[in-house]
Amino acid sequence: MNRRIAHLHARQILDSRGRPTVEVELITQGGCYGRASVPSGASTGRHEACELRDVSDARFQGHGVYHAVRHVKEPIARAVIGLDVFDQKAIDARLIECDGSANKSRLGSNALLGVSLAASRAAAEHAKQPLYRYLGGLSSILPIPFINIINGGCHASNDLDFQEFMIVPVGAADFFEAMRQSCEVFYALASLLSADGLSTSVGDEGGFAPQISSVTKVFDYLCQAVQKAGYRLADDFCFAVDVAATELYGDGHYEFENKKLSSEEMVNTLTGLARQYPICSIEDGLAEDDWSGFTSLVSSVPTHTQVVGDDLIVTQTSRLLKAARSQAVTTALIKPNQVGTLTETLDCIHTAHAHGLKTMISHRSGETEDHFIADLSVAVGSGQIKTGSLSRSERTAKYNQLIRIAEELKDSAVYGFPAEV
Repeated sequence: MNRRIAHLHARQILDSRGRPTVEVELITQGGCYGRASVPSGASTGRHEACELRDVSDARFQGHGVYHAVRHVKEPIARAVIGLDVFDQKAIDARLIECDGSANKSRLGSNALLGVSLAASRAAAEHAKQPLYRYLGGLSSILPIPFINIINGGCHASNDLDFQEFMIVPVGAADFFEAMRQSCEVFYALASLLSADGLSTSVGDEGGFAPQISSVTKVFDYLCQAVQKAGYRLADDFCFAVDVAATELYGDGHYEFENKKLSSEEMVNTLTGLARQYPICSIEDGLAEDDWSGFTSLVSSVPTHTQVVGDDLIVTQTSRLLKAARSQAVTTALIKPNQVGTLTETLDCIHTAHAHGLKTMISHRSGETEDHFIADLSVAVGSGQIKTGSLSRSERTAKYNQLIRIAEELKDSAVYGFPAEV
């Protein structure tokens, strides 16, 4: 059969932080080709699948992925060559079996994911379909972009405790209009920061990284930027925040703006912000194992504010089910490299939707030009995507792919999730 895997190759390439990552190329017997590169996070949950790095090797200061690349070329190649690229489940099951560890630490989730995604691309080429159509059938929902506009936490060198502040173009008529309007707010914010003598250099995900230490001050700037660009708060733009609270937690309390807060006090702080500003989404408002805190946050925030679990769930179906049962989130953040194969990623998405939870497809802080997640967001009808700011080409690559998809879908394209965010 010409759909069977004939050749597998891997190499080290550089991600957006100048660190190595894995790129995989796969060719079938019929000559169809798939290539995929794997992103890497800075703020990572301890329950994620294990990304293999050459920590004992001085090259790249221990960040190299020589071992992961070798694993693709040798044991993984031996395991998957001859498999049918149309049978994604069989390929991914073989990858998991070949690794054999509980968290993919033997061969590395970065090695496994590169092969898994490359196989799906080769299969789409065999089917003569765009990737989003091959993965998702007739889905035609273009996601609302959650655009990182100010960076803090692990993604910047400023004093902001929260990791990401995002604008959300909820009032746009279509995806391209959402991008246009967001660019105009981005420009307006740049002029406001510059006028106040603040830096407009950017952080890891392309958002501005001004030397501001107050969360409320950031939201005040965002309000001004939206209005300066000629748009309405809440109607045209809402805000979203990734607290990355695991980074703020230690010794039984949260450290926020030089104050020690209990879980209950952290919930109250976030709820207060959601009532003061048009915040439609709070991600990782509590630490990765603060289940009761998450449940409390869901019941405390305004009904228009979704509670998103990233470090809490890490794209693991078992943790997703626990979150659904305990009503700890309303939305699951989905990052394929947290789990290591496409099949497991899709299982987590489908499980979330089956349990009445929304999903948001997400990038990582160390990204590549690969726009797989743009196609994935349309394929699964998530209606929401988080892929960084409107600067840095590894971020705009995803937005530009969504613009192309919207153009292909024409009048059948639907912008945003059918239910309100």
